[in-house]
Amino acid sequence: MNRKIHVWFGKGSWKFLNKWKDNLLSLNDLLDNRKQRILKTIRNSEELRRGAIEQLEKARARLRKVEMEADQFRVNGYSDIEREKLNLINSTYKTLEQLEIYKNETIHFEQQRASNQVRQRVFQQALQGALGTLNSFLNNELHLRTINANIEMFDTLKEITD
Repeated sequence: MNRKIHVWFGKGSWKFLNKWKDNLLSLNDLLDNRKQRILKTIRNSEELRRGAIEQLEKARARLRKVEMEADQFRVNGYSDIEREKLNLINSTYKTLEQLEIYKNETIHFEQQRASNQVRQRVFQQALQGALGTLNSFLNNELHLRTINANIEMFDTLKEITD
């Protein structure tokens, strides 16, 4: 009887391992998809960064223009022009800082979401595997009990007829 259970458990183990293999392949696909999303997010953030750099270059060109105008109007409005220059620089740097923060937050969020999905998927797979093994074990145990009971009845009938 123990040998039959051991043989059955071995076959059940192969099914269980095959299910795990399939689940790991789908988990690998999930991770690849998540990786692609993260890479896309990084690329998008880099595009935003390039846009901000372009804005910075435009701001610098404007600054150069303002500086030229400042030389022409130095006597009348030097302080106003200087204030506009500083405001423009500060505004541009703040925009760059905000874009960098957004990029980092987006990357962190995507990484957290990917980790949570992987954890959830592994938990579901483990639970499904455990339930499948438990159900198979209970069904086979009942099956073996039925066979043993039938053998005992057959032996009893054989003793009665002999």
